[in-house]
Formats: sequence, C-alpha cells, structure tokens
Amino acid sequence: MQLEGLRVMGIDPGLTRCGLSVVQAGRGRQILPISVGVVRTPSNADLSERLLRLSRAVSEWMDEYRPDVIAMERIFERGNVSTVMHTAHAVGVLVLAAAERGIAVHMYTPSEVKKAISGNGRADKKQMTVMITRILGLSEPPKPADAADALAIAVCHCWRAPLLARSAHAERLAQAQRTRTKEKT
Repeated sequence: MQLEGLRVMGIDPGLTRCGLSVVQAGRGRQILPISVGVVRTPSNADLSERLLRLSRAVSEWMDEYRPDVIAMERIFERGNVSTVMHTAHAVGVLVLAAAERGIAVHMYTPSEVKKAISGNGRADKKQMTVMITRILGLSEPPKPADAADALAIAVCHCWRAPLLARSAHAERLAQAQRTRTKEKT
C-alpha cells in the first residue's frame, strides 16, 4: 500500500475506558492500521487522578505516533448524567492534549461513524466490529469494543477528510470573492 494521506488518531472517549487508535491513510479508501489500544482508569480513584492518567497516556500516544489530526466521538446524553459528565471531563483532557500540540480535532456523532463504516447509521457493536475488521484486513477483531470504536472513528475521518478539505477550500474561495466584491463597491 502506498501511504499518502493523513495519519489519524481515533479516540473513543471515556473515563473508565478510552479507546485509542492510529491509522495511516493510503491511496483511495485504503487505510493501514498502525496501533490500537485502550487506556483504563480505576473507577475507585479520585477524578483528578483518573484525568491525569488519561492525559499522560494520550499525550504519550500523540508524541509517539505524531498524528496529523485527531478524530473523536462527539459525546451525547445517554440518560445517565454522571456518565456524560465523566466523559465530558475526559473529552476536555483529550482536546487539551491535542491543542497543546497544535493538532486539529474533528468530532463525529456515533451515527455518522456507523453510517461511514457500515452504511447504516444504526448498526450495532457487533456489525461495526465485523466491518472495521474487514475494512482494515485485521486477522482478528479488535477488543474491547472501545478499541474497535476508536479504529472506526479514525477510518471515518480518513474517508471524510477529502470532502472536508474541499468544503473548506470552497468556503475560503467564496469568502475571498465576497471580500473582492465589497472592495469594488
């Protein structure tokens, strides 16, 4: 596979389990998996200690793999406010680690990732794991589900990045045209 695209770090944010992955985009829709894992923090530890552990782990990954961009699952309310708040704290730490390194962060909803990977925005965990295993040509499914989710998020961004870049370029051109039109009047 010829490597020519972005190196993307995919993150499935969580305080107890945070899925991390790094993939390298190739030609077309080809993607090479570089690394995948899960950072765990003990639920009985203080929040500050858990966030520190998460920060250190994700910082090590960013420094070791040097991603061009971070793709992360956007958190959403699942009915348990405590879980959402803990995940929101984790997201803050993760975004800060990226910002300290000047790495852009793109967020995707679970349904956006599911649609990109399986074609079905309501695919279940099992279907997503089967698809990501097939797409990346893995010999066995990534475990736990947080690891598979992190890979799916990274692949989603690899496939969406060209469209995002074209849209941003078109917006810059339109803004330049609006500025020139204003200057003429």
